[in-house]
Amino acid sequence: MNVSVFGGSAPRPDEPAYADAQRLGRLLAERGHQVLTGGYIGTMEAVSRGAAEAGGHVVGVTCSEIERWRPVGANPWVREEHKAATLVERLQILIGRSDASLALPGGPGTLTEVALTWNLMIVESRQPAPLILIGKGWLKVMKTFLEELGPYVPVEQRRLLTYAQTVEAAVKILDIQEGTRGDSNE
Repeated sequence: MNVSVFGGSAPRPDEPAYADAQRLGRLLAERGHQVLTGGYIGTMEAVSRGAAEAGGHVVGVTCSEIERWRPVGANPWVREEHKAATLVERLQILIGRSDASLALPGGPGTLTEVALTWNLMIVESRQPAPLILIGKGWLKVMKTFLEELGPYVPVEQRRLLTYAQTVEAAVKILDIQEGTRGDSNE
């Protein structure tokens, strides 16, 4: 399965968020998943590193627009780089080539990735697939969003989101959802 992992660029190697992301990459690779990330620093680097160190295949989806904005290249654990010209093209690759998406904490870019993935499933431009939001921050953000704007989000759209407190819980959920999807295709 191709699993896209979204998350922020801020975590550094000596921080707990980096360790969590690295562990997530390792757990995904150990299950035989190909990991797709934004390919750069922070969460993307940590997930890539964890997956690569566990023998997994890492696809980094980088972007010329980002590199003009911030001088950074693909992290050293990326095994296959896809360079998009624009941020929109990058999002299309990350979302379009994934069978599941996991979101660690992040900023506006991560929020965009989550919202676009969710919306594409809502409008049926993309088949429903696991979209797992990891950490208490996502639960708080989405709870506030749904409390304030709930009438705009019917229950069936809310069901497209899954929440996990830890990376281990997210991987267990992914295992269960992958098994369910596999059973339904037989």
